[in-house]
Amino acid sequence: MRQVFRFAPSPNGFLHPGHAFSALLNDRLARESSGRFLLRIEDIDTGRARPEFEQAIYEDLAWLGLDWERPVRRQSEHFDDYARALRRLNAMGLLFACDCRRSDIARAAQSRPDWPRDPDGAPHYPGSCRLKPNRSAAEILVTGGFALRLNMRRAVEQAGQGLTWREGETTVAADPSRWGDVILARKDTPASYHLAVVVDDAIQGVTDVVRGRDLYHATSVHRLLQRLLDLPEPRYLHHDLLLDASGEKLAKSRQAESLRDMRAKGVTADAIRQSLG
Repeated sequence: MRQVFRFAPSPNGFLHPGHAFSALLNDRLARESSGRFLLRIEDIDTGRARPEFEQAIYEDLAWLGLDWERPVRRQSEHFDDYARALRRLNAMGLLFACDCRRSDIARAAQSRPDWPRDPDGAPHYPGSCRLKPNRSAAEILVTGGFALRLNMRRAVEQAGQGLTWREGETTVAADPSRWGDVILARKDTPASYHLAVVVDDAIQGVTDVVRGRDLYHATSVHRLLQRLLDLPEPRYLHHDLLLDASGEKLAKSRQAESLRDMRAKGVTADAIRQSLG
């Protein structure tokens, strides 16, 4: 079976060299294995996605000399796929409605130095809505208005033991419980990144997920969802991140210099490729 790699940016800003590194790496690994290279547009958050950023993704990647299979999968065209996954998880008794705001959780955590944190550093969800009567998840799937969270304790129990993933040649023990009751659908977004990415990878037949080290711990949640939904297990490889002068990862939110800006300054695609190794 041919290996399938993918590069999956979000159109909420212009690509920077960190994106270029990941895209070029996936393309190289696909070519070296005589595999396939896919591009996916992760625009599930329609409030932040912009057509001009999506168009810029195509232009920047083509400028780098990359090509990809068509048609491109755009998440905003496949909401039904995520809804089916949510309904299945709900039928298993694993979802509950939640109206807690992140700002309220963060405010509560400020008064408690010992408040537990998720692997990404965010204050751990305290389970407030799981512990009180609330609107049913089935109702929320129809009407919206609440977020849907995964009952992590129940989910881990149903998944059973031996949850691992392959990180290159190493087997890693997954520990999704560290994330607590993760959100799988928001009030204004039909699916979270965690849910959409595992559904997309399965539908597209992705065999190798090569992405940044910042998503290493999220793989525990993804492996849990894959087992619960009977989805295939890809191989994983989490590459190092490009850092700015202050030692922080390049990010759109910190106004990292974009590929478009570099191109406007006369930087060539060859120079970008050579600098990224």
